[in-house]
Amino acid sequence: MPRGAGPAALPSSTPPARSFTERIGALRNLPAFVAMVWRTSRLLTLASLILRLFRALVPIVTLYIGKLIIDEVVELVQRPDNPVSLGDWVASGLLDRLALLLLAEFALAVLADILGRVVSLIDSLLSERLANDSSVRLMEHAATLDLEDFEDAAFQDQLERARRQTSGRMALMSQLFGQAQDIVTVVSFAAGLIWYAPWLIVLLLVALVPAFLGEAHFNAQSYSLAFFRTPERRELDYLRQTAASVETAKEVKIFGLNAFLIERYRRLATDLYAANRRLAVRRAGWGGVFTAIGTVGYYLAYAYIAWRTLQGAFSIGDLTFLAGSFRRLRTLLEGLLSGFSTTASQALYLDDLFSFFDVEPEIRSPDNPLPFPRPIKEGFVFEDVGFRYPGAERWAVRNLSFTLQAREVLALVGENGAGKTTLVKLLARLYDPDEGRILLDGRDLRDYDLEGLRGSMSVIFQDFVRYNLTASENIAVGRIEARDDRARITAAAGRSLADDVIAKLPGGYEQMVGKRFRNGVELSGGEWQKIAIARAYMRDAEVLILDEPTAALDARSEFEVFQRFKELSEGKTAVIISHRFSSVRMADRILVLADGKVEAEGTHDDLVAQSGRYAELFELQAAGYR
Repeated sequence: MPRGAGPAALPSSTPPARSFTERIGALRNLPAFVAMVWRTSRLLTLASLILRLFRALVPIVTLYIGKLIIDEVVELVQRPDNPVSLGDWVASGLLDRLALLLLAEFALAVLADILGRVVSLIDSLLSERLANDSSVRLMEHAATLDLEDFEDAAFQDQLERARRQTSGRMALMSQLFGQAQDIVTVVSFAAGLIWYAPWLIVLLLVALVPAFLGEAHFNAQSYSLAFFRTPERRELDYLRQTAASVETAKEVKIFGLNAFLIERYRRLATDLYAANRRLAVRRAGWGGVFTAIGTVGYYLAYAYIAWRTLQGAFSIGDLTFLAGSFRRLRTLLEGLLSGFSTTASQALYLDDLFSFFDVEPEIRSPDNPLPFPRPIKEGFVFEDVGFRYPGAERWAVRNLSFTLQAREVLALVGENGAGKTTLVKLLARLYDPDEGRILLDGRDLRDYDLEGLRGSMSVIFQDFVRYNLTASENIAVGRIEARDDRARITAAAGRSLADDVIAKLPGGYEQMVGKRFRNGVELSGGEWQKIAIARAYMRDAEVLILDEPTAALDARSEFEVFQRFKELSEGKTAVIISHRFSSVRMADRILVLADGKVEAEGTHDDLVAQSGRYAELFELQAAGYR
């Protein structure tokens, strides 16, 4: 299992929630999250916080002005000999203070609306930038990790959870800032209540604690469910893509797989829905009970305030202010306590993102790396190399020893599972040997700069990527920094015979290839393969490696490609993997691999004369053409 990977086992029912200590401990992620927001845009972050501070004080000021308005109205009503007409009221000046108070409350209402809209706009812009920046950071970090990680299912689950958090946690930013705003508002309301009746605060807290504990429990349950169900959600995404995509449409229709895929999707989706429903029902039921407790507490306090008003301790304005303050304070505290629980839950989700960022690659450059030799003087030497894929019992290669000389074209031949592709991965340091070592010009391959090593190699695997990009960009990925060098791209296409393919495209080099996007043109397997081989020539590397590069080509095209390859690899070190003996016979030397070891080596004629495995396979293939 890769570093930091989570469990992959699937539960049969709702999994146990994280402990309270774990949930509180997850709050350690919040400073790093806030720092990430701050780095995204200091200006937007600061503007949001300052505007929220003003918004936080608007409610208490508005409510207090409302109290003053009511007291002023009551006082005016109780005056003897009040004016009769509105004109008389205005002329008397008795309405001046009331008018000023009403104007102030109106101004606050307008200000609150404007502040709310501006804050929402800022949060929206900041959230989008944060999502983009965290996605870029995730891709940048993923680019540093080892191939071993990406080939591990548990790591794929971890990566999927991290990918969801790049956009799924953006609401947390607004929630955190909103809670900071609400805390300022709560303090202002609490100060007013304490001034009149301090014990109301105690009653309020007692009423809200059960709701807080219940919300905390169910938030943790929700996170736990999402965490352990990640493999199933990934399978749902896969089934949805497989059942309805251009890449799979032909085979799905030919084999009639739609019903099978849809039924499998439905079964998984139903299971997930049932687990979510059970949790939602329990949450709603207990939430109703806790809300009722809070409501009882509110009305006890309301009754007390009303009674004290009847006793003359509070004015009508005080009654309005205290009742409004208690109601708002209850709502705010309920939201804060619930929000605190939700924040702790969201912080658990942040674990998924930050734990991914904590994964470190094992294959990296040394502190003082050697530059890749240009040109290679001696070549590569495999000394008793052994490698076993993580979690595998069988060794992919073991006791593997041979030399790849500088400027030699070496062919690798063997049955499936003999270790040919593994050898290439070790040569490019996609993996490091578990036993033995690989030397380059007498120095361990691990002593060289990793970026320089891979940048000096051009590897085209049989399962090369078919990029849904333009034909020009599909070739340019071989040396992406030269993507604007059209002369280099066309030269690479000419060397791989892809220029004839591109000449037939409606848009030529600017034609979008692949059917994923509008106006894309699909290519045949052989046409794709020629474009992929062009990437090797685009790179102009010291070492060329072609792993089954012509599997989709017809015999004539294959012969032409290898003839061209033989010419263009002059002066370079090259490795060819192929099952077709007509191709490998043009190599300078052939290695026959079996069970992860070199069984025989020599030229085509030498190996045929030895009457070993090579001769047997050659004869079997030749018989198929007779």
